[in-house]
Amino acid sequence: MSMSLKPWQYRGQALALALCGLVLLSACRDKQIDPDAPASEPVAALQQLAQRVADNDLVGYAKAAVPPTQYARLQGAWRQGHSRWPLTELPLDGQLLPMLAALSRPDAPQRLQRSFDTQIAGQATQVRQAAHSMGLFGEQYLSNQSEYSDSERAHYTQVVKALSRWAAAAPLTDKQRAKTTITLLTATARTAGLSTDAELQAAGMEESLRRLGPFIKAFKTALASYGLSLDAALTELRGELTSELGDDAVVRIQYTLAGEQIDAQVRMTRRDGHWYVTRTLEDTDALLKAADAAQAEHDARQAAEAEAAATVKDGASAPAKP
Repeated sequence: MSMSLKPWQYRGQALALALCGLVLLSACRDKQIDPDAPASEPVAALQQLAQRVADNDLVGYAKAAVPPTQYARLQGAWRQGHSRWPLTELPLDGQLLPMLAALSRPDAPQRLQRSFDTQIAGQATQVRQAAHSMGLFGEQYLSNQSEYSDSERAHYTQVVKALSRWAAAAPLTDKQRAKTTITLLTATARTAGLSTDAELQAAGMEESLRRLGPFIKAFKTALASYGLSLDAALTELRGELTSELGDDAVVRIQYTLAGEQIDAQVRMTRRDGHWYVTRTLEDTDALLKAADAAQAEHDARQAAEAEAAATVKDGASAPAKP
């Protein structure tokens, strides 16, 4: 599920980079514990997803998130240019490529450091106020979004509050930390070599995810240096099956985020004998339906163009009447 937060605007790219960790966690919204448990059970399926994210294994995450037949169709939709799942699961998915492009520029380290020095360094009060405002906006945003269920809204609201409080207390204005973070992220972004949609298209889904894995790892490392350990939230999460009826189940999850206890419920659906996050199945089902329609329209247009070209050719080659 994509959460577009474009109204959250901040002065300077350095501040955006520093605070985007506040929403990164919601991309990993279904996280868990024991990776050795059989993935045929609801809690174990969530645990498997959590382990993949903790391992920065985006391909493994994608394969575990949907049934094999759906995974193959999503690969095809990526090749056809109709999908960028699972990147569209990220809360700021529309800003991922611009961010990678900005980080990949040859002058990115110097440019971002200058931006930080002039707009962020020494501005602790302003940053705390921005974090507080972002938390309030996030709560308001979630309360007005009908696309979320009550349990999802309750979960994400807890996450927003915890991250807002973390950002208000984190050393986001520390110059040395900023320099280290900028150096790390710019280097890994350049190594990924993915800053345009054309590059994603050429690489394909699995190769793109493999190349983005180190960048996700670097991002989590940077956040940990500011006191926010996403991997700890993943690996320490506890799961409990609260209900199961046929192919539907509800799992209660608990984890600690930025020192605060998060308690939420995740709906699960069994498909082809295995359990998956219901929201993920709903989103990818809708995505594939739209992709199929777009491809059918593309094929029909090509067929019509080919027929028209053949008609013109046949007319040109026909002998002239005496």
